[in-house]
Amino acid sequence: MPRSFDMAAEYGGTVEQVHRAFSDEQYWLVRLGDSGADDATLDAMDIDGDGGVHIRTTQTLRADRLPAVVTQFHRGDLHFVREETWTPVIDGQATAVVRGQIPGAPAHLSGNAVLAPISAGQGSRMAFTATVEVRVPLVGGKIENFIGSQLVDLLIAEQRFTTVWITDNS
Repeated sequence: MPRSFDMAAEYGGTVEQVHRAFSDEQYWLVRLGDSGADDATLDAMDIDGDGGVHIRTTQTLRADRLPAVVTQFHRGDLHFVREETWTPVIDGQATAVVRGQIPGAPAHLSGNAVLAPISAGQGSRMAFTATVEVRVPLVGGKIENFIGSQLVDLLIAEQRFTTVWITDNS
């Protein structure tokens, strides 16, 4: 049964600054290099005429780094393909659809994000709701919970990286 996770992160930059970072190829290359994955690639980045952004990345973890609960259903290195499609900033906010999959594994992630200004300051806040589904009898729920906890850690790490990026590149 799919599990849903609600999480949020606050950025030290405005919605426009965060969105501008998401629209910068160099930002993605550095962020992926700092991701902790054994290998990470920016597979596609498209910016439409209105300022919408579509990004596809692949991050790989070697098999010897995977927890036992994951190796029960997946042999070899784990490749996680993630796609984000961000709208342009409209009325001070941007939204995204996020999809993730592990090719060859019965697992996928879907989610929605809203990046909006924080009312009492110049920062911004991303609210993210994700649904994780792992179609493996008996252990699927454990894996979904593991992925959910990793999502929280990932969101925090990406927020920190983005805030530093904005400070260093403004």
